[in-house]
Amino acid sequence: MANINVTIRMDETLKKEADELFKDLGMNLSTAITVFLKQAVRGQKMPFEIKRNIPNKETIEALNEYKAMVKDDSSYKAYDSFDELLKDVGVKGK
Repeated sequence: MANINVTIRMDETLKKEADELFKDLGMNLSTAITVFLKQAVRGQKMPFEIKRNIPNKETIEALNEYKAMVKDDSSYKAYDSFDELLKDVGVKGK
């Protein structure tokens, strides 16, 4: 099977970090890319999961609470200072 050259562009720092990683794993960048491509072709898909970072339930609830506060801040207590907040929750300030 004949080999061909493929040129790719990438960030210089990413290239250096990848070279270090793959050297530790006993291969070079070319071999690592070949392994990736073989796995993709074999499985007819990306060989790993690609997904968006979706916030967890607690974060979604906090974001929803924030949106509600922005719409109607009259139902939420506001503080003039951090010390005032600490005093209200029973923590001694400075």
